[in-house]
Amino acid sequence: MRAFPSALQGKLDSGVTTLCRCFVLTRRDGAVQGFTDHDEDIVLSGVTCRAGTGLAASEATSRLGLAVDGAEISGALIDDGLTEADLAAGRYDAARVETWLVDWSDPALQVLLGTATLGDVRRDGAAFAAELRGPGDALAQESGRLYTATCAADLGDPRCGVDLTGAAYRGEGSVAVLRGTSAFVASGLAAFEEGWFSAGKLTFGTGANAGLAVEVKRHRHDGGETVIELWQALPEPVTEDDLFVVTAGCDKRFATCRNRFNNIVNFRGFPHIPGNDFVMRYAVEGEPGNDGGSLQP
Repeated sequence: MRAFPSALQGKLDSGVTTLCRCFVLTRRDGAVQGFTDHDEDIVLSGVTCRAGTGLAASEATSRLGLAVDGAEISGALIDDGLTEADLAAGRYDAARVETWLVDWSDPALQVLLGTATLGDVRRDGAAFAAELRGPGDALAQESGRLYTATCAADLGDPRCGVDLTGAAYRGEGSVAVLRGTSAFVASGLAAFEEGWFSAGKLTFGTGANAGLAVEVKRHRHDGGETVIELWQALPEPVTEDDLFVVTAGCDKRFATCRNRFNNIVNFRGFPHIPGNDFVMRYAVEGEPGNDGGSLQP
């Protein structure tokens, strides 16, 4: 049961209130921002909740059982607050949002209404609308291990153990020639074989996208040139001479783990799990493998 400060409860009981809602948003990189639907800024526990965004919240929906509670906030994109570039870059993905009920005439009178994570964000011109997902959303996320033929680890993470800082798995280059919004000719990577960086991570070190990382869709050689194709366009235009660092990729197959990285001791999959063809097959006279023996060569 939510406990209200007695002074705040007294104002609620009086029928005449000076209440507003404040939203404290904490990004995964640790940055904290505050917003309010009041017409003046409010300082809440040291965080300035700004009123200049025109922020408004929808009615919150609660459900029985394990269904995810939901709500929505909407407001304006501003240069010194929520920006379209930051949203597009994913800096607000899964950010933690606290919703507070505050007496704007005495901000010390406050109560936490709930916490949520930022979900889908829609942008329309200079405005945005963001979905707030309740704590039940964590139950819908994948956890534990899956029984699959491919590896469950990500290349370079603690379970994998491959050191991506080594020269064999890390390349430094620059953008030489643009080939659209998500592909370019790269210089500095000629020593690496084709496909080495496919499914790898590319991080820009300079330019408008400095510090942002994106997954490599394809690394190929084209007439003596090295071409990098990305899965998505960056939030800001890529320009020639932008510097980047790219690390090797892995398709999570057992053969790749063995042949490319010599790391089968850390393989986190089940390469000999029977596939759908084996599960659905039936005995046919004359075919091998119908004598009860192993199907492995």
